[in-house]
Amino acid sequence: ILIYVLLTTIAVFLAYQTINDFMEKMNNPVMSVTYKEVESFSPPGIALFPGNARLLSCKHYYRDFLPPIVNPGQPQESDCEMQEVFYNGPFRNQSKRKTLVVRGPSDVRNKELIFMQFSQNETLQDFSAISYMLFAKYSDLINSANHSEFMRDCERNCSMWTFSGGFRTRVKMSLVRTYGKTNHGTEFRQESAVVKFNDKRPEQNRTDELFFAAFEWRDPYIQEIKLIVTANPWNSLVILCGVFMALFKATNFAKLTVQWMIRMRKRHLRNKARERNHIN
Repeated sequence: ILIYVLLTTIAVFLAYQTINDFMEKMNNPVMSVTYKEVESFSPPGIALFPGNARLLSCKHYYRDFLPPIVNPGQPQESDCEMQEVFYNGPFRNQSKRKTLVVRGPSDVRNKELIFMQFSQNETLQDFSAISYMLFAKYSDLINSANHSEFMRDCERNCSMWTFSGGFRTRVKMSLVRTYGKTNHGTEFRQESAVVKFNDKRPEQNRTDELFFAAFEWRDPYIQEIKLIVTANPWNSLVILCGVFMALFKATNFAKLTVQWMIRMRKRHLRNKARERNHIN
């Protein structure tokens, strides 16, 4: 009986522990990080908010080649695909906003980069910068039925960054895809390197502040983060089956033990009865 009680206690504890571990793993999935290599990326959308700044040029370059700046502060030829969108901002009391959306780089193998120059004639500001945000695909904007609605949703869901005047900001992007329990999302991570612009223009031409920004991909890898439930129902079922088998065996053992004790008791009583009859 003591062995039966001991086996039953262990089996019940194992059953409880198995069910508890299974529920905890179900409610707390672990993160799995993998890297997927690609030949090229879908061109992202680079949404710039220049304010009063004026775009001077936007050009594609390859193999990390950035030529010396000729005639800084003067408009130059551009070869970028871009869209200008007006919309009501989602956070600033529905204020009207203007954004310039540029089709981002795609060819990561040839180290494609996009180099932009802006000029701003505002000397009263203490600090000046141009804000921008990134979204996954430029084609999503082009294919959207309402560009204003699309940009408002982007501003609501995307992070904002800035680059300052008087510097060349080189932005290296990387793409992260996150797969959750019910949905998934895409976000950008970036590394920025800032270099001071040595302004060699005549003093009378320096009233216009210049902005320079270069966008490129950091490497040909997409980081994928997935939530994985490590609980395996089949493993738990096997353990529970083993527990129930142990309970069955313990019950059977207890039953046989009781039957053996009853037989032994009856035999003992019969022997006593025979002894009394023999004496009589």
